[in-house]
Amino acid sequence: MGDLFLVRHGETEWSRSGRHTGRTDLPLTEHGREEARRLVPLIRSHRIGAAFVSPLQRARETAELIGVPDARVDADLREWDYGGYEGVTTPEIQRTRPGWFLFTDGVAPGPPEHPGETVEQVGERADRMLAKVDAAFANTEGVVLLVAHGHFLRVLTARRLGLPPASGALFQLATGTVCRLGTEHDRPVVAGWNIRPPAPAGSSH
Repeated sequence: MGDLFLVRHGETEWSRSGRHTGRTDLPLTEHGREEARRLVPLIRSHRIGAAFVSPLQRARETAELIGVPDARVDADLREWDYGGYEGVTTPEIQRTRPGWFLFTDGVAPGPPEHPGETVEQVGERADRMLAKVDAAFANTEGVVLLVAHGHFLRVLTARRLGLPPASGALFQLATGTVCRLGTEHDRPVVAGWNIRPPAPAGSSH
C-alpha cells in the first residue's frame, strides 16, 4: 500500500469567515488560488498513481491549480451535509446550543434536498472512498491523491486509522494544505499533516 495524499481546497469567502460550507458551491478567493498554487512543488515531487476530486468547484479548481486537472470526480468526496447549519458559524450556533460541537452534537435538519448528515453517515462515505483508494493502490503505482474538504477529510483520516468517525475531531485541517497518510509495519499512520511551503516574503496572509 502506498501513500495517500489528502489536499484540502484553498480558501473561500465562507472558510475565511468560519461559515459551515457543505453543499454551497463557492469559488476560491484569490488567496485560496495562491494557496493551491504554492502546493505545486509538493505534488510534482511525487508520482501520482490516481487522483480523485470532489465535484464542488472549490475542490475542482484546487485540483487544476495543483496540477491534477484530470482527477476523477467522485461524489463521495463532498463535504459534510450541514443541513440547517449550512452557512452558519459555530459561535452563531452556540448562541442557542451552548457548547455545541459538530463531531459529537451533529447538525440541525435542513431542507429535503440537503437534510444533513450524522457523523456516522459521513463515516460511511469515507469508508466507501477508502475502498476506492485501496482498489486504486492495487492497480497503479505511486501515491493516491484526494482533493476535498476539511471536515470530510478529517473523518476519512479517522477511518483510515481504524478510529470511529467522530475521532476526526482530533485532526485540525487548514485550507490549502497537503496531508500524508502512510504505513509503518503495515499499519496506517499519519506521516505528515497540514504541510505547505512557507508563504512568500511580503505576503499579507
